Amino acid sequence: MLPWFNNDTFPLYLAPMAGVTDVVFRSICKELGADVMVTEFVSAEGILQRDDRTRHYVDFDEPQRPLGVQLFGSDGVRMGEAARKIIDWKQPDFIDINFGCPVNKVVSKNGGSSLLRDCPLLASVAREVAKAVSIPVTAKMRIGWDSQSVNAVDVARILEDSGMQAIAVHGRTKAQGYSGHADWDVIAQVADAVKIPVIGNGDISSGLDVEVRRAQTNVSGIMIGRAAMTNPWVFREAKHYLTTGEHLPSATVEQRFDLMRRHCLMAIPRSTRGEFEVMRSMRTRLMNYTKNLQGGKFLRGRFSHITSVMELEDIMADFLARKDSLHDLGTAGADPVEETESVSQPE
Repeated sequence: MLPWFNNDTFPLYLAPMAGVTDVVFRSICKELGADVMVTEFVSAEGILQRDDRTRHYVDFDEPQRPLGVQLFGSDGVRMGEAARKIIDWKQPDFIDINFGCPVNKVVSKNGGSSLLRDCPLLASVAREVAKAVSIPVTAKMRIGWDSQSVNAVDVARILEDSGMQAIAVHGRTKAQGYSGHADWDVIAQVADAVKIPVIGNGDISSGLDVEVRRAQTNVSGIMIGRAAMTNPWVFREAKHYLTTGEHLPSATVEQRFDLMRRHCLMAIPRSTRGEFEVMRSMRTRLMNYTKNLQGGKFLRGRFSHITSVMELEDIMADFLARKDSLHDLGTAGADPVEETESVSQPE
């Protein structure tokens, strides 16, 4: 048993999301209550070629443990070699294999969710990686390729037999991408079918969501993804609800602004690109933090052109000075983010 499941512990995982769950964001989520971290996925071939940019994805800070590095690929032997290199470099707590990514550039290389259509190859990949390393190996998967080929229970049994020590199941098919609703009935079937821990993933955005899924299924933990992009406080809120049955108040505007500023100040020194480029890359993240915030549309308009921390502070000051007069900002009431406007798609 992985130690973070001992004594009936019910861990909250931060889902691995490409372009989102870097070392800074993981640090923030850990502070706010996430129990287990998984890095952005990284190409096994990139690791073997010692690509500096690829190696950067496996960096982490000690307080983020327990942490796993997620690999994708379709050659189990090569992936095992890559896993050993990662262990030599960073000594993560576990290796995670990506069998869930729906992105075409990954699927076209026979990685991610494409292996759900080739169970013998999927078994080979899982078995070879587990055989190659001395630390636990886990997997993340979707429930199937499409609605006509939902094979999550069979895949989970194969992964268990191939040496996986836990499985995270995203309750959508590859064809769904991030549309529609996660099928928690299938996740429940997987949790009932195997003896290893199953971590449920999909449409979790509050402590109540966590409690309902814990009560209705035999999952051993919950993985939270897109909700954390816009509200990293979700981990703290979920733990409070699980303990007390009460909802914590949402983060205030001031708390959100403080987190935005701190996120930027943490990211800049970790980059070699300079403040201007870092702040350009932070635009989508800053816009994500405005979800369901009154005046959010005004902020996103400003954040879409931001180039410095000083400019961020000026925007914050301007907003706070006028937050009680939202009509001055050209908006009224809560202003949820549209997915197509600023929320990037993970994996």
